[in-house]
Amino acid sequence: MLPLQGVTVVELGQNLAGPYASEILGLLGARVIKIERPEGDDARGWGPPFHAGTATTFHAINRNKRSIALDLKDKAAVEWLRDFLREADVFIQNMRPGALEGMGLGAEAVRTLNPRLIYCSLHAFGATGPLALKPGYEPIVQAFAGMFSVNGSAEVPPARVGMQVLDLGTGVWAALGCLAALQRRHLTGEGATVDTSLFETGLGWMSQHFAGFFETGRQPPRHRSGNPKLIVFQAFDTADGEIVVAAANDRLFAKFAAVLGHPEWGTDPRFRTNKDRIAHRDIILPLLEAAMRTRGSEDWAAALEAAGVPCSPIQDLAAVAAHPQTEALGMVLQGPGEAPRSIGLPVSFDGRRPPVESGAPDLGEANAEYGAPLPLRLREGG
Repeated sequence: MLPLQGVTVVELGQNLAGPYASEILGLLGARVIKIERPEGDDARGWGPPFHAGTATTFHAINRNKRSIALDLKDKAAVEWLRDFLREADVFIQNMRPGALEGMGLGAEAVRTLNPRLIYCSLHAFGATGPLALKPGYEPIVQAFAGMFSVNGSAEVPPARVGMQVLDLGTGVWAALGCLAALQRRHLTGEGATVDTSLFETGLGWMSQHFAGFFETGRQPPRHRSGNPKLIVFQAFDTADGEIVVAAANDRLFAKFAAVLGHPEWGTDPRFRTNKDRIAHRDIILPLLEAAMRTRGSEDWAAALEAAGVPCSPIQDLAAVAAHPQTEALGMVLQGPGEAPRSIGLPVSFDGRRPPVESGAPDLGEANAEYGAPLPLRLREGG
């Protein structure tokens, strides 16, 4: 039995953050009803690539859901949704700021209808403050939260983090907030209003950088793959590629130096401790880089692993998907029917990963089942 069986989640979401939050709850066993505009979630068209005419991005974050299409300009549709929310456990929404309040679907109004409801909103910049009504997308908020300023190497312009770390991270925080609120409801019988945002997630991911900044007042330097507080903790060019080495303490650095054929570096007063290595960064890094270029990545990986020094080649997606470790964890899941392969939820219960019971839903597939008014354009076959 999955932990959230018996919980009903209604998602009025779009794009990534809100849908990912509800997908997490759906994969944990909740019944998730996705409310979409008559045109459907914009993410349905975020391709190529496409699977069965729908963007693979949409498939990836809308599993284990049913879709109801509603035209919220129609008063009957709004009333249907208000009534439906009377029996829901969780409502997740990431619509345009202020859009739902005018329809009587804001947190205060809906929680008056259903005091046990967990009402969760995902914002761009937060629920309060001068930017509360400002819309925002992943690269906008990454830039605003300071993430560009610490990403990439000093030789190139600041860059965004390549994954949708704020959208998906905010989805995780939203799901975590909903779970905590459900536990509190179990104790008190009362619902909750849960708020999170891409900006808050960005600040959270930047907490270590801010800790250093608050202490020193200095902007941390950018490194191609390294860490300004640790040596060795970065990628190195080899004779035929790149390999990441994480000799993250003094004992591992001594082992690393010995594998490189320079055990004296482990006892050199300039390099003996991490503090020493940071102070002499301009000396030790060129020495390490020159040594690493003398052999190929596979040779270095074998030697370093034999010595107990953590390392990894830089793998592409094909290598990751085919790796025996990925297979052993069962992280690549084949959905039922025509659903595409996808990555499973990164958590297991009693040794079992939550299954994908259904792929992403067709637009409006569940309107008839739940008695929801079908939008005019879908009734007309548009």
